[in-house]
Amino acid sequence: MTDPVLVVGGGLAGVACAHRLGDEGHPVVLLDRHDYHQFQPLLYQVATAQLPAEDIARPHRGIFRDYPMVQTVTSPVVKVSLDERSVQLEDGSVLTGTHVVVAAGAQPNFFGVPGAAEHAFPLYSVVDAERLRLHLRDLLQKAAAGAGPDEANLDVVVVGGGPTGVEIAGAVAELMEALQKHGRITRKGHVVLVDRADTVLAAFSPKSRKYAAKKLERAEVEMRLGVGVDAVHPDRVELSDGTALPTSTVVWGGGESAAEIAASAGPEPGRGGRLDVQPDLSLPGFPGTFAVGDVANIPAQAGDRPLPQLGSVAQQSGFWAADNIIREKAGRPTEPFHYKDKGIMAMIGRNAAVAEVGKRRHQVDGPVAFAAWLGVHATLLSGAHSRTDAFLSWAWDYFDRDHAATVEASTDPARIAWDDDEADRPHLEVDR
Repeated sequence: MTDPVLVVGGGLAGVACAHRLGDEGHPVVLLDRHDYHQFQPLLYQVATAQLPAEDIARPHRGIFRDYPMVQTVTSPVVKVSLDERSVQLEDGSVLTGTHVVVAAGAQPNFFGVPGAAEHAFPLYSVVDAERLRLHLRDLLQKAAAGAGPDEANLDVVVVGGGPTGVEIAGAVAELMEALQKHGRITRKGHVVLVDRADTVLAAFSPKSRKYAAKKLERAEVEMRLGVGVDAVHPDRVELSDGTALPTSTVVWGGGESAAEIAASAGPEPGRGGRLDVQPDLSLPGFPGTFAVGDVANIPAQAGDRPLPQLGSVAQQSGFWAADNIIREKAGRPTEPFHYKDKGIMAMIGRNAAVAEVGKRRHQVDGPVAFAAWLGVHATLLSGAHSRTDAFLSWAWDYFDRDHAATVEASTDPARIAWDDDEADRPHLEVDR
C-alpha cells in the first residue's frame, strides 16, 4: 500500500476529509486521542440531561466500518512536523504520509482569567458536557434531599453571550423550571448570563438579538451585559464591576482557540492560535499540507475576517481539502475553497430558536427557526452517524412536549442507540 494521507483529528472536518478520501480509494490514517467523533452542536443537551453522551459520540470504528482504506489510530498526537509531513504519537512512534491534514479542532480560551481553568466548566467536548451534567445532577440530588443553599447552590453563571452561552443558559433555566414545577426541587436555581458585549448573539442581526434577549428574559435568565469576569473561585465568580455572584457552577462559553498542537506544527499561528491557510486550504511554505475546521483561519470569499468556527464550515472544508489532495495526486491544480453558507442559528429553549439563513441572512424565529436548526444539524450528523432518523424522531419529540419535565436528577437519560451492537460505545473518561 502507498503511503497514506495523515488526518490529525476526528471531528467533523477530519471525518469528512477521511470519508471523501476513502470513498475515492486513497489510503488514510485518521488519528485522534479519543476513539469517537463528537457532535459539538448538541453538547448543551448532554449537559442538561436531554441526551446521553453516547448519542453524540460515535466511535470511529463504527463510522469507518465499511471503509477498508481508512485506518483509525487512537492516541494522543505529541507533535506534528509539517515540513517532514510526519506525526509523532505518545508512544514515540512516527508516522509519515504523502499529505498531512491538520483537523485538530479547538480548545477553550480562558483569556488568562484567574481560576477559570481550574473551577469553570467549559463546554467544548462531550467529556466537558458529561462532567457538567454529573455536577448538576449531584447538586440537584442534594437539593432534593433538603440540603441547605450552601451545600446545594443551584445558581448557575454562564460566561459568554454567543450561541453556546445562550443555548446552555436557556436549557438550564428550562430544566430548573420543569424540576420545580414537578416537585423535584423547592427552589430553582437562578441563571445569570455574563458577557462583555452589550448584547447577546453579537454575530446575529439586531432583530435576532432582540428576540433572543426577550426569550431569555421570559425564562428568567438574568443578563449582565457590558461586564466581564475578573476571577472564578470554587464558591463564587467576581465580575469587573466589583460585584460577586455566589455559585459553584460557572459554565464557560467565552471563546475558543486552536488546539495546542497547532502552536508547534511549523507555521506561525495566526488569530486565535489558529493556522492561517491559503484559499485552497493549504499551508503556505509546507507543500502537501492542509488545515481545516476550527484549527484553521479560513479566508472568506469576501471580506477581511476569516470564516467563523461553525460545524458546516468544518465539514465542508474537510471535504474540500480531500478533493484538493485528490487533485494533487492526479497532477491537477488545487482549487480555492467555496463555502456554501447555511446560515447561523441558536436554540434558546423548547419552542424558541433563532436562525438567519440565505445569502441575505433572512431572519426567522420560533418553530420555523427550529426546523432550520434541525435540518442543518441533521445534515451534519448524517455525515458521521448511521441513524439520522433516530435524531429526527428525538428532535421532533423534544419540540412537541415538555421534555425537560421527564428528566430525573437521580438517573442517567435514556439513550437512543445509534447502533444495535452494544460494543459500539465510545470510551468516555470523565475526570471530576
